[in-house]
Amino acid sequence: MRTHFFAYLCYLSFSVWMGIAVANPPTLNDMLQQSKHNSKPADNGLQPLANGIPPASETATQPALNEEEDFLDPEKAFFLTVTTINHQTVRATWLVAEGYYLYAQKMHFVADNASIGNIALPPSKTKDDPLFGKVQVYEQTEVIITLTLENIRSHTLNLQVDYQGCATAGLCYPPMSKTLSLVLPAPTTPAETITPVSTPTAVTPALPNLSEQDQIAQALMQDNIFYTLLLFFGFGLLLSFTPCVFPMIPILSSIIVGQGKQLSTRSAFLLSLIYVLAMALTYTVAGVFAGMVGENLQAAFQEPIVLIVFALIFVALAFSMFGFYDLQMPNALQSKLTELSNHQQGGTWIGVAMMGFFSALIVGPCVAAPLAGILIYISQTGDAVFGGLALFSLSLGMGIPLLIIGTSAGQLLPRAGLWMDAIKNVFGVLLLATAWWLLERLLADFIVLMGWATLLIVSAVYMGALDSLQAGMSHWRRLWKGIGVIFLVYGVLLMIAASQGGQAVLYPLRLQNGSTSTATINSSGLSFQTVKGIEGLNQALAMAKQAGKPVMFDFYADWCVSCKEMEAFTFTDRNVQESLKDFVLLQADVTANDAQDKALYKQFGIFGPPAILFYGSDGIEKRAYRVVGFTPANTFFNHIERFKQTL
Repeated sequence: MRTHFFAYLCYLSFSVWMGIAVANPPTLNDMLQQSKHNSKPADNGLQPLANGIPPASETATQPALNEEEDFLDPEKAFFLTVTTINHQTVRATWLVAEGYYLYAQKMHFVADNASIGNIALPPSKTKDDPLFGKVQVYEQTEVIITLTLENIRSHTLNLQVDYQGCATAGLCYPPMSKTLSLVLPAPTTPAETITPVSTPTAVTPALPNLSEQDQIAQALMQDNIFYTLLLFFGFGLLLSFTPCVFPMIPILSSIIVGQGKQLSTRSAFLLSLIYVLAMALTYTVAGVFAGMVGENLQAAFQEPIVLIVFALIFVALAFSMFGFYDLQMPNALQSKLTELSNHQQGGTWIGVAMMGFFSALIVGPCVAAPLAGILIYISQTGDAVFGGLALFSLSLGMGIPLLIIGTSAGQLLPRAGLWMDAIKNVFGVLLLATAWWLLERLLADFIVLMGWATLLIVSAVYMGALDSLQAGMSHWRRLWKGIGVIFLVYGVLLMIAASQGGQAVLYPLRLQNGSTSTATINSSGLSFQTVKGIEGLNQALAMAKQAGKPVMFDFYADWCVSCKEMEAFTFTDRNVQESLKDFVLLQADVTANDAQDKALYKQFGIFGPPAILFYGSDGIEKRAYRVVGFTPANTFFNHIERFKQTL
């Protein structure tokens, strides 16, 4: 299963990256259904079925009684999530592993501050069970039960869910009980009548149409440890080519360059390894914390004061690269660190580790589908150990390109002379770019564009873009000047774009009014209605329901790099805009990361932006169509069209 799953992800990502339009590509479900189930052993008080003998109809496919059989932990075999639909409707969803089933009559629900009214059950199947006789069971891979609450006495309540299931291989789990704390949204109108959510009527053994992050969470439940870690290592490799990791390249490269001519390949490798391991450990700890507590630790480091401080640090490091001064610690402290951490000229192992730590928290606060899937798994199962291992494997995959770049930088960089000074200047400019990249999420578009323009134009001047060509000038010097001219032209374009209301650094000719001298581009983007908190969202959803319109609900933050990508590359696409013309577009700006924002995260089980939810005209979210992380315009357009077919 892992091989198919990883192959599909590589195939899809390569197609998107290369801009290849593939007709009718295989779906993730197609590839998952081709794979076999690999389970992890667990000893959780499992009880054998009566006499340990499965039904006669199943004996041909079951192992012999003396053959060793591995069974899933009950939390993984029956993965339960509970979500609130509106102020009086709750949905319980089980993702049931292949080869397992739930007893219909063993499901019970009790709430402390409300009574349970109507219960909408999915169709069940009669099974001749050796323990209970003929019983009704759920063998489908997704079981959805919708509850209507009555006599509600508080908007917060504890819901106790009792259930029991078995494995067809011959073991029955003991009855299970989970108590979940829920926060009910406020009613939108006093007279609003809620119709229970309809549930699927067809039973199919195929994998249900789940969102990508839910499929990943389910994959974590079903497969063995080795393939899981290998899979998420592959996910990390793919994520390493995203803007979440790119800013770490000049940071690490600058550390390597700062060591000077005495740096060996072995030392460059060790410094790079320390940086990557520190980054990976930080991602792991922050991810486990988010999964267990339900709060994104990285979001707390996106406060303006934190970003400004670290931007100033990068500026200081950049000017050190330019040769304005040398950054040195006090001699006494330097001597102690030399003994403690094998101090080298220009930096320490401890300092490199700290830089990796802060890079993970501040530079790359991205939430992509693989990360969201792991966090969902941790939050629902409480398995921080296995989830943490998957996170660490994901982080190592993200760090491998950094490790290669850092090590090769130590090998390929010149040892001394003018070329070494030129290389230091290049990385000094890259550090300034990283500092501005951190600050741009706090600034207006005009200031952002002017800042990039200034950096490019000043760099071009130092590269000799305005100097005349001298006789006998070397080819390298001519190349250097040519690059400087490109920087100069692009910097001027950015200044013009800033003065004309431009927004995107990568598209300086895409102006606010949608026209230039060379092209006419509709760049107004999508017009979102901003909502704040659960109450604001519920009111907006109620209005959309009354109008009979579907809803797209977007989680956005100024400090979210992938959110900026969605704005610049996806929401500006004409096909996307046309496809969404009949939608009500809602957006929650969670930049402040305050109590209302955190409550909204918790309401939907989301750990950070970007995340996009889709609602039908009945006001009910279709969870299978959730989007987490940056999605290219063409892929997003196709996703919307598939969603519209369900309306």
